[in-house]
Amino acid sequence: MPSVYEFNRAILRRPGSSVVKGLRAGGGPDPVLEDVLAEHAGYERALADAGLTLTVLDPLEEFPDAIFVEDPALVFPEGAILLKPGAPSREAEGQYLRSTLNALFDQVLDLPAGHADGGDVLVLPDKVLIGLSARTDREGADALAALLARLGYKAEVAATPAEVLHLKTASSLVDEETVLSTRALAATGIFDGYRVIEVPAEEEGGANVLRVNDRVIAGAGHRRVLDLLDGHGLKVVALPNSAIAAIDAGFTCMSLRWRAG
Repeated sequence: MPSVYEFNRAILRRPGSSVVKGLRAGGGPDPVLEDVLAEHAGYERALADAGLTLTVLDPLEEFPDAIFVEDPALVFPEGAILLKPGAPSREAEGQYLRSTLNALFDQVLDLPAGHADGGDVLVLPDKVLIGLSARTDREGADALAALLARLGYKAEVAATPAEVLHLKTASSLVDEETVLSTRALAATGIFDGYRVIEVPAEEEGGANVLRVNDRVIAGAGHRRVLDLLDGHGLKVVALPNSAIAAIDAGFTCMSLRWRAG
């Protein structure tokens, strides 16, 4: 059976000029548009280099955060789920993915209640973790767990520390047995049974990495995280991402990935 990070297809959406006005929890200046475009293009090339066939969608200027396609939807070989992001400005984004998902998946399910962001969903080999956050409420998490069961996946809802924007802001799967995590999130015990590589306190922004096939895509500016991943024996692809990080985004949220049969 393929591992949960073996992919051959992905959906991305290119940034529009409005992307520099994307949501951010910590304030700060707008990133430079050309830098965001360059980083996104590098990410697109990295996925293609990893062997994925890409479906690249046009920008949505009215939705600055629409390049983060994994928040309004989830995809699995068995089907796709359209979510309802917790930020009001993003709630309608999923409807602009519907036609693409309908064309690529046999079934597309809709979250019937509450709010849930894909950034709070971490697919592990034995279960799917759904993190509660300011963007994912209990009603949405429970409704999502029921939809995942219809697709054949066991889900577990878990609390996250108050300072965590998304579950995957603070954690990532790096192999079948190992999770990269911030110390605060690991201390909650939600990764019991997994080996945990703890992110250094001064590089917590590097906790979001993307395992795809034989490699891990990670932020070039987080040298200690890169060293930890390299020391674990992983093939690491370091990409600049400081402009995209300025709008609270990481590598997992910029694509929807699955293995098509």
